[in-house]
Amino acid sequence: MANHLTLAVAGSRKTQGIVERCASVPRERRVLVLTYTQANQEELTSRLRQYAGDHHHVEVLGWFTFLLRHFAKPFLPFKFAGKRVLGFNFEGRPRFMAKGVARFMDPSGAVYGCELARLAHELIQDSKGALLRRLECIYDEILIDEVQDLSAHDWEIIDTLLHSSIDIQMVGDIRQSVLATNPRSAKNSKYSYAGAIHWAREREAKGLLEILESATTWRCHPHVAKFSDSIFDPSWKFPETQSKNETVTDHDGVFLVSAKHVTQYVQRFKPQCLRYNVTSGKAFDFDYLNFKVSKGMTFERVLIVPTAPIAQFVAHGTHLEAGSASSFYVAVTRAKQSVAIVLDEAGSSLLPVWKPTPEN
Repeated sequence: MANHLTLAVAGSRKTQGIVERCASVPRERRVLVLTYTQANQEELTSRLRQYAGDHHHVEVLGWFTFLLRHFAKPFLPFKFAGKRVLGFNFEGRPRFMAKGVARFMDPSGAVYGCELARLAHELIQDSKGALLRRLECIYDEILIDEVQDLSAHDWEIIDTLLHSSIDIQMVGDIRQSVLATNPRSAKNSKYSYAGAIHWAREREAKGLLEILESATTWRCHPHVAKFSDSIFDPSWKFPETQSKNETVTDHDGVFLVSAKHVTQYVQRFKPQCLRYNVTSGKAFDFDYLNFKVSKGMTFERVLIVPTAPIAQFVAHGTHLEAGSASSFYVAVTRAKQSVAIVLDEAGSSLLPVWKPTPEN
């Protein structure tokens, strides 16, 4: 099958896998690599320059740039005669109940970011096949990184691509679904964030793509990997993570730390401190990163200030809703060797409780 989705756990070197694929394909093969965030684009471009610099038919684009360059700009006249795309308005929104061109573009001719995918999807239909034929003439293969970040009308576009002659290769980790291209849209909301797994399994059942599992992490210590697997309800049916991290230190695994010992813990182990948002963790004057901001990063050790639902999960095993589980999964899997969770009441948790001793 030409279309594949690889579900990769945190630390599975999925970005490197994309780079190695691009480096190994025939030089005449025309490959487009798509991703959502600017940071991912820069990382992919840098690595491709290093590992596949002699392959001149590999291109990296952001998702919005892709929709602007290959959908909106060349084909807007098929929908709105005489109109041209003169910019991109990421923050703006059309006025309530706007119709026609005002639904998609501001008065200066810039396309609203929140309406770009809807416009792109409608242009596929309005162009009567010309848009897709053009795309098929430009690319042999499209690689989509961080596919779980897609949302709303993006899924309609991917469905169209799956029926094209272009080979579609997608990579992502549904468990790290904390970003979205259009978080406010109700379109295909059942597939947003962690719900993307349902979209994928439905398409696999229809024979449109094959789902592959990449369940090996080179980042997380085995104890950290095992704990990360427990964050999602078993009904999600994610595979067990296998750890290739064989490093041994004097402090490996997942621990609970009471608030009164947090300062000593941070002084002793110097973890990266993580919180859900700016309103969390105010009791401690640490240099925090928010969970979502830390996505894509790696640290030797992390300390997590939990939200109330996360604290309930750790202390009593109360299953988290999907969004909270994804945020916590991202935080936990930033760590290579150890994770500490600030919690005064351990409840029924079997995690070891760290306490300062003369030795540490």
